[in-house]
Amino acid sequence: MAQKKFYVVWQGVKPGIYSSWEECKAQVSGFENARYKSFPSMEEAKKAFGENPWKHMNPKKEKKPDEQASTGTIIRESLAVDAACSGNPGLMEYRGVYVTDGVEIFHVGPLEEGTNNIGEFLAIVHALALLQKGGKETPLYTDSVNAMKWIDRKKCNTKLEQTERNRPIFDLITRAEKWLRENSYKNPILKWETKKWGEIPADFGRK
Repeated sequence: MAQKKFYVVWQGVKPGIYSSWEECKAQVSGFENARYKSFPSMEEAKKAFGENPWKHMNPKKEKKPDEQASTGTIIRESLAVDAACSGNPGLMEYRGVYVTDGVEIFHVGPLEEGTNNIGEFLAIVHALALLQKGGKETPLYTDSVNAMKWIDRKKCNTKLEQTERNRPIFDLITRAEKWLRENSYKNPILKWETKKWGEIPADFGRK
């Protein structure tokens, strides 16, 4: 039987403490920059609700990310991103979730005439910008080698042609590339080892 969890919503439609994921999801789904986290007891949830959310959302310091990565173990206090695309090009969306509890912190799309690689790239930049805003050095996981290369180059190296229907995607690309050029970050971007660990936590489950 799954352990009971209590969900604290610091920033959402109606901030508060919720006793089920469905109740929590209703407050945070689609809410920009929603902040929420699960706790194993009501006592811990009540205490956390009265405190700064970043106190509870910051990564633990016991081991440095690069040290944990080298051991081949999953860094639980991390963020995972992924994208999905129905067709190539097709309806594209992307999201980010906390690895430790699977809670979704952002979800963009579906957007018309995109590709999976573009979605993976945008997801990483979205996560980096969100974490930087909160002053966090949380590690990021992605299962896309291409997206990692594009981030290093600060360029979305897509061959997709811009059309009227996918203009919103290209607007996001322009903003993402500009952010990469003008900002620095300390967050490790790590490759999710799908063969060892299974699908990345942010996976849309459509395979």
